[in-house]
Amino acid sequence: MRQITNHMPTAELQALDAAHHMHPFTQNDGLAQKGARIITRAEGVTLTDSEGRQIIDGMAGLWCVNIGYGRKELVDAAARQMTELPFYNTFFQTSHVPAIALAARIAELAPGDLNHFFFAGSGSEANDTNIRMVRHYWALKGKPEKSVIISRKNAYHGSSMGSGSLGGMSAMHAQGGLPIPDIVHIGQPHWYLEGGDMTPEEFGLMRARELEAKIEELGADRVAAFIGEPIQGAGGVIVPPSTYWPEIQRICDKYGILLIADEVITGFGRTGNWFGSQTMGIRPHIMTVAKGLSSGYAPIGGSIVCDEVAATIAQDEFNHGYTYSGHPVCAAVALENLRIIEEEGIIEHVRDVAHPYLAEKWHALNDHPLVGETKLVGLMGSLALTPEKGSRKPFAAEAGTAGYITRERCFANDVVMRHVYDRMVIAPPLVITPAQIDVFIERVTKALDESYAQIKAEGLLKAG
Repeated sequence: MRQITNHMPTAELQALDAAHHMHPFTQNDGLAQKGARIITRAEGVTLTDSEGRQIIDGMAGLWCVNIGYGRKELVDAAARQMTELPFYNTFFQTSHVPAIALAARIAELAPGDLNHFFFAGSGSEANDTNIRMVRHYWALKGKPEKSVIISRKNAYHGSSMGSGSLGGMSAMHAQGGLPIPDIVHIGQPHWYLEGGDMTPEEFGLMRARELEAKIEELGADRVAAFIGEPIQGAGGVIVPPSTYWPEIQRICDKYGILLIADEVITGFGRTGNWFGSQTMGIRPHIMTVAKGLSSGYAPIGGSIVCDEVAATIAQDEFNHGYTYSGHPVCAAVALENLRIIEEEGIIEHVRDVAHPYLAEKWHALNDHPLVGETKLVGLMGSLALTPEKGSRKPFAAEAGTAGYITRERCFANDVVMRHVYDRMVIAPPLVITPAQIDVFIERVTKALDESYAQIKAEGLLKAG
């Protein structure tokens, strides 16, 4: 097989990519005409493309490279494990050392009685597991009719048939027959976009109480669980009002339904604690994890499960699993990643150094004429683009027009910042330093300046 080196000209790489590579969440014809950006190397918080440009990665890959790029310790851990035991499954009454050690380590780190781990290869797979697990749990409790799972509009829980159904994104539901039966959605706690004249606190209570109303509408004897991201990630880094999660917790406790916290993005230090549930004061029965578990160096995810649910599931054969559940190489990489996070004090760095420094710079962007709101929890932030400061009105143009322009200006200025409609989001590697934050903010500011000028010149600076 012919190897492709990083020295092949960019145009040739783009042509091969367009000819054979089907990209996720992409209109591939459009990308083929434009040409994909080819990333060839990475170190710390910086990417290098095939043209040699140095790009600050404000999204940590896809919310996942928590310890930064280029950590040889993870490479060495993978190599050692590949030499010793490159693969074996955990079916057929067998196990292996990396899976055993990682499950035990996760149980030590997770709060409360979340002492059990069901392995998967991704967050999507883990949330598919959760659907089956909570339904089988209630069936074993003699209540098979408790099968409905309540989620939220604009939530993201993965892109498989099950996890995509749990998510509340209409564009995903429009393709492939989603959602599957017995998945229903309530409103999201997005005050800036949907809060109207209510205070954030009033709005948070109102949106949380939609859960209670939906449970009563469906009947508590039919509802199995509620699932939510502590902070909505792909939906735009939506930080719920302070009243929201305490009320959700009260309702789940009152009606005795399971609470699933999707920690795929918020887990392993992103919010300044090991888990976003700790930051937001949530007591889940199940936590979904992936991404930061291995800092993206190897595909791994899973469900952290409380004692009661695990003990109930243990009574029966759970006819569920994946070939790569607990893959030994991925588990070894994840263990080394967790060691680095703990021993190098990376969560303390987020909490005591990076977050306070970034917060000062990030919230100062509120003064920019294109910015209507800034949010930051740990190293997970967003800013709302606005055509009219102070009004919270959307752009008259199609949603996402201003966001796309701004994203393109970010790329042009060698910084990665994602757009979700007209909201810009960031989640840099947790190891980012104050000096790197200075360069990051400088590039973001330049991109916003250029975007504002372009939006204004094209007559798009109008409220809808």
